[in-house]
Amino acid sequence: MAIKKGDFVELEFIGRNPGNNEVFDTNILEEAKKANPEISETKPLVACVGKAMVVKGFDEALEGKEIGKKYTIKIAPEKAFGKRYSNLVKIIPMKFFIQQKVYPQPGMTLALDDALVKVVSVSGGRVLVDFNNPLAGKDIEYEFTIKRIVEDMKEKVNSLQKFFFGHEFEFDIDDKSKKIIFKDLKLVAVIKAFAGKFKDILGYDAEILEKAKVKTEEVK
Repeated sequence: MAIKKGDFVELEFIGRNPGNNEVFDTNILEEAKKANPEISETKPLVACVGKAMVVKGFDEALEGKEIGKKYTIKIAPEKAFGKRYSNLVKIIPMKFFIQQKVYPQPGMTLALDDALVKVVSVSGGRVLVDFNNPLAGKDIEYEFTIKRIVEDMKEKVNSLQKFFFGHEFEFDIDDKSKKIIFKDLKLVAVIKAFAGKFKDILGYDAEILEKAKVKTEEVK
């Protein structure tokens, strides 16, 4: 059975930089342990084909593939991590880092402005940092196998939760009215923001349990 757009699939993959053969991402335990021997488990990746849940070139390559076969694809920067931009290499005063009790050294990777940046050089009171993704401007390679097509609706919802929220929250599914009903009132604003995505991908409306709505109104 060939995979088509809109299918949810479980993927086993290795992402490599073909320039140095370095693995930058994988959910295969044996490969992950080569980079970090302390890793004890990896998690399966479930994604909806054609919905940008993986790198664009990888996403496009999934269509037409078969379950259980191993594939290798090469992806150009435009459909991988984008081009490299010189205006994203910036000079930042050393005093900024000292105020944060951080002492940068060339080659270090730091979290800055909600992004991971690489310290290129340190000279006197100036630090040259690179805001480009480390793989920007580079071809990448994926080796992957589609393990199965995911049919269970709860598993599909959880895959979207992981992708959009980074966490799995409790929910019920009402197949009759085609609704996904979340129970945590902390999600009111989040669900409003992502309800359209759930509808587009699953064909179900995402809502908050009525009791949670009432409690939220009482709090207001």
